[in-house]
Amino acid sequence: MPDAHDPNRKGDRVPRSDTTDAARDTTGSQRNTSSSLRRALAIVMFLAEDRGHPQGSSLADLSVGLGISKSTVLRLVAPLREIRLVDQDPESGRYRLGPQNALLGQVYLERLDLRRTAAPVLHELAESAGETVHLVIFDAPEIVYIDKVESSQAVRMHSRIGSRQPAYCTAVGKSFLAHASDDVVQSVIAAGMPPRTRSTITTAERLHAELAVIRRHGYAVDDIENEEDIRCVAAPVFDHGGSVTAAVSISGPSSRVTRDRVAAIGALLVASAKALSERLGHEMAPPEFP
Repeated sequence: MPDAHDPNRKGDRVPRSDTTDAARDTTGSQRNTSSSLRRALAIVMFLAEDRGHPQGSSLADLSVGLGISKSTVLRLVAPLREIRLVDQDPESGRYRLGPQNALLGQVYLERLDLRRTAAPVLHELAESAGETVHLVIFDAPEIVYIDKVESSQAVRMHSRIGSRQPAYCTAVGKSFLAHASDDVVQSVIAAGMPPRTRSTITTAERLHAELAVIRRHGYAVDDIENEEDIRCVAAPVFDHGGSVTAAVSISGPSSRVTRDRVAAIGALLVASAKALSERLGHEMAPPEFP
């Protein structure tokens, strides 16, 4: 009598076609799940970027803005509402970010050692300069504010942690670009350099020339290039591997952060960025000041 567990028996074999079909089903399921996840995350990012109504986005806003049907939006938004990544206003029906995003953002920032390490330096800079100080990271073609120390002055910068700005027209962004590869600089240029003010650098030639100056001096200047009446000076922070991991900046109204103060603020920033870089394990040669 043949062994009931004999793998050579016909009855115990899985036909090749069944195995292939099962693999196809699994692959198709994974592909569909991945697509749904990407579209669900796109909903969260759409709401985060304030691309809809100031009080939230309607079902139609999400459908048109993301290029997916309303029924698909409803299906994807349901689990997002369950875990409070998305909330819906009971009166208007508009969708907005839920409170769970605040938790995720806070956990991310708390675990970012750079932010904790830089905190004393930022506070010293704010006290010395009397202006708003930012700590920024690079996410090409933009920069992202990850920490901020407010100025004690009555008139302050209208920036917020987590917000983004273009790299090509900000002092912090140009601090990154001055030490970035040609490919990265070209990708920023290719993304577009529209004028933000009358002083914005909008050509590749002028940007490359500006980056060369930044490398010589050790600091970058946003000379009212990103926001009217706001001047900003920034310096890069290097990690132990010699890469620019962050940038620190001092910003304020052009009436206070005057061109006459730029060199002194630049020297202050370079010294502070050097101290922070050393805490991250990097040693820098002193820059040449004009």
